[in-house]
Amino acid sequence: MRFYDIIQKKKHGEELTAEEIAFLGKAYVDGEIPDYQMSAFLMAVLWRGMTDREASLLTLAIAESGDTVDLSMFGDRSVDKHSTGGVGDKTTMIVTPIVAAVGGCVAKMSGRGLGHTGGTIDKLESIPGFSTTLTREQFIATVEKVGVAVIGQSGNLAPLDKKLYALRDVTATVDSVPLITSSVMGKKLAAGSHSIVLDVKYGSGAFMSCAEDAVELAKKMVAIGYDRGRQVSAIISSMDTPLGSAVGNSLEVKEAIETLSGRGAPDLTEVCLALATEMVALSMKKDKAEARELCKNALENGSALAKLKEWIAAQGGDANYISNPEKFPVSAYVHEIRASEDGYIYAMDTEQIGISACDLGAGRASKEDEIDHSAGIIILKKTGDKITGGEVIALLHTNKKDAILAAEERYLRALTVSAEPPRHAPVIFGTVRMGKDGEPALTH
Repeated sequence: MRFYDIIQKKKHGEELTAEEIAFLGKAYVDGEIPDYQMSAFLMAVLWRGMTDREASLLTLAIAESGDTVDLSMFGDRSVDKHSTGGVGDKTTMIVTPIVAAVGGCVAKMSGRGLGHTGGTIDKLESIPGFSTTLTREQFIATVEKVGVAVIGQSGNLAPLDKKLYALRDVTATVDSVPLITSSVMGKKLAAGSHSIVLDVKYGSGAFMSCAEDAVELAKKMVAIGYDRGRQVSAIISSMDTPLGSAVGNSLEVKEAIETLSGRGAPDLTEVCLALATEMVALSMKKDKAEARELCKNALENGSALAKLKEWIAAQGGDANYISNPEKFPVSAYVHEIRASEDGYIYAMDTEQIGISACDLGAGRASKEDEIDHSAGIIILKKTGDKITGGEVIALLHTNKKDAILAAEERYLRALTVSAEPPRHAPVIFGTVRMGKDGEPALTH
């Protein structure tokens, strides 16, 4: 079988067989298919798409491309979450300690930054000493002891996705529904959790531009999960503005600490409580009202923050940085962006704000680039806020002085200012769960 023929077939929009998808998965992991050929295949998928059957087969190829984790010792309490990506999305660092604090077992495998979106692993690695590479025994032991462990796509877990993920990031093939579906669910199946909660984003900073597309993506992922015997649901949330106020790795860690200390931004807190509630409801068989009350209490009584410190220490991180976030290094340059006119911020192009943060050093232009953990943006005014000309509306953090001017210009272009405030839009659009008829359905 030649991979050239598979590329040709997909280029013409034809459906691949199970044997062809199994071949491309194994051959790419084994190094028999070069990156330049796989790049061509990914672009063909982006343009031609995949059938539901092909996406399901690719999901299984990813899940079965390496080792899988057996979490059966935790029974139904094992739960995982995944976000389809966003700007300022630091929810994992907030949600997982909340769930662990009320008795859930969160065994999670996360990724690095992809395109204009940040990655949880990059954020966690801004904490000195924190190890995102654990043996299977260490991973299980940490979940048993602490209730939460988060690792990167290391070792031999879903190696096919690890290679595809890095390649998609630098070949402009991120925003493909079948590639997103197979990547997310392949990793989740390999990671072994009984329950999976998805945070599917839509808006100017997400891969799905509108809520309807996000719902369709969520339905596909929920259906694949249930087909493989997992409990799956999805929160549909807006990414029309960055989540919270911080964009950038250590800046987002500090905001996560603030949120777990009860001082979080309303939008960030709302999304985190929705996700934590869904995770507790699924994994601990609680009704939603009881699950939400448990999560709110963990946030308010300090047990979730204490769990964060315990988790960070368990994976080798310096928990003093959690108690004293001022210990995180600050960039050499902190530049003020000032409003050029009076009015209301009517809209934000969140993708462009994410790219601005990348330009400052918070993201990667190629898969070999190193992250500057201190770089990023603190957003002081967001959509709906009234601004005055000359007022400071954002702070750019960077060690690259020559990047400041272009990043500022890009940031200002990303804002739409109006004389009238925009209509308020909820941050949570709805939830997709499996209905009684065996089909995924949206509820508001």
